[in-house]
Amino acid sequence: MKKLLSFTKKKKNCGTSDNVSALSDGYDLKDKDLGKIHKAVSQGDLTKLKPLAKKNDINQLDKENRTPLHIACATGHDEVVQFLVDSKAKLNLRDNQNRSALMKAVEGQHERCVAILLENHADPNLADANGNTALHLAANIPSIPTATRLLQHGAEINAQNKEGFAPLTVAIREDRIEMAEFLLKESADVNSLDHEQRSPLMLAASSGQHSMVKLLLQFDPDITLKDKRGWTADDCAQKNGHHSCSLLITEYGTKRTHRASVSYPGSYKKKKPPSIPFHDPEPGFSLGGPATDKDLEDNSLSESVSRASKSANDEWPSTEDDDDSSAGKVGEAYI
Repeated sequence: MKKLLSFTKKKKNCGTSDNVSALSDGYDLKDKDLGKIHKAVSQGDLTKLKPLAKKNDINQLDKENRTPLHIACATGHDEVVQFLVDSKAKLNLRDNQNRSALMKAVEGQHERCVAILLENHADPNLADANGNTALHLAANIPSIPTATRLLQHGAEINAQNKEGFAPLTVAIREDRIEMAEFLLKESADVNSLDHEQRSPLMLAASSGQHSMVKLLLQFDPDITLKDKRGWTADDCAQKNGHHSCSLLITEYGTKRTHRASVSYPGSYKKKKPPSIPFHDPEPGFSLGGPATDKDLEDNSLSESVSRASKSANDEWPSTEDDDDSSAGKVGEAYI
């Protein structure tokens, strides 16, 4: 009997639709409905399968459009999966639910089967009849190792199903907090909106998931977003009586506003570069520049003093010439 796992939370929340997706974790297999090759695969019997594979199409479909590879992945017979892959079985064929063999391996949590398929380039982004990808299924289980492997092989982390649910949304609705944290750290969009314009924070707040709200607030969500009803995440919390969630959101908003005011006090003005005080050099002093008129005057004065001293038998001039003599000394100091 099929075990149905619903994306929908039983708790009351803002604007939850009754029309939601369901997930199956395997097939309801009955021997009377299976052909020889499908039956051998379901039993994991390689001894019977190998001769049958030589005489039959290994991609043949049963009444539900299931290939032998679908059955092998659903039942977790990894040796059979490896044999079928080596025998060139088509990896991306889909059953009546539009699910691939990879999806069946993920549903059944058969990690080795998942690895074999991905290593042989099975498409991780195929969507089933409800728009769910393999990563949606992994988020629902939840299986972080499977989700990790899918992302390593190119799974789209923000893929949306027919209701607009991303894998992160699925994890939140099923209250899979460790999976939600994993996806957020892998850069899942914290503001991803479903078809009702509800963000992950709105869904967590409306269901009273205190720990989930606290987690989401660590990844800087936009708390001003509004759903189709015009409700914010805080509105969803308050209208459903989840006051502790409302308090978390309010405190986050207050702190965010405070940080913004501290970072940008008042109106923003472009700062001028700091001015460097300019110090005029002493008169007559130039660093590597051409000689100034003052330099020439000083040099001329120096030369005249020198000539005067020679003509006076190396004696200093008289007191009347003291001023000129002093000027000459200054001139010599800057030559």
